[in-house]
Amino acid sequence: MVLTVILLVLFVGIVLLLLIPVELCIDTRTDQYYLKIGHLAKASVQSHETEIVCVKLNIIGYQRLLFPLQMQMKKKAKQNKKKSKRKRIDELQGNFKKGLKVMKSFKVREFLIDVDTGDCIYNSKLYPVAALLNYRYGGCHVNFQGRNQLVLRIENRPIYILRSFINL
Repeated sequence: MVLTVILLVLFVGIVLLLLIPVELCIDTRTDQYYLKIGHLAKASVQSHETEIVCVKLNIIGYQRLLFPLQMQMKKKAKQNKKKSKRKRIDELQGNFKKGLKVMKSFKVREFLIDVDTGDCIYNSKLYPVAALLNYRYGGCHVNFQGRNQLVLRIENRPIYILRSFINL
């Protein structure tokens, strides 16, 4: 009886973890850059007084600051394996197809790009491209006022990523 309850709780926990939304947000207007896993965990990139980049981890109330540029990276010894050219091409095609399926599982919740190249000629050449993209997708603008902004908020669930690998 106890084993059944433990297995049931474990199964429900795994199912809930697969259904939790994962959100990636890049917002240059408000300087927010974060990866959020439901209400369980959030990793955000922030500026710091002494360091260039600081990553703030917040996992169910536990907060920690990480400085990734200070971390020492260990180099792994590379092995020189020679593969035939055909195997490498097949491997790349397979990886590309898998990557495309995973990318299709993401949902873009918010998208805005506002570009000024600094040259009015280039801006005028980009203007029709932006108008064409706005007709189909929206959120693409060219301005002549010196503003450069990007707002991208995408969302996915681990079950959708898993489903894209399994091909259900």
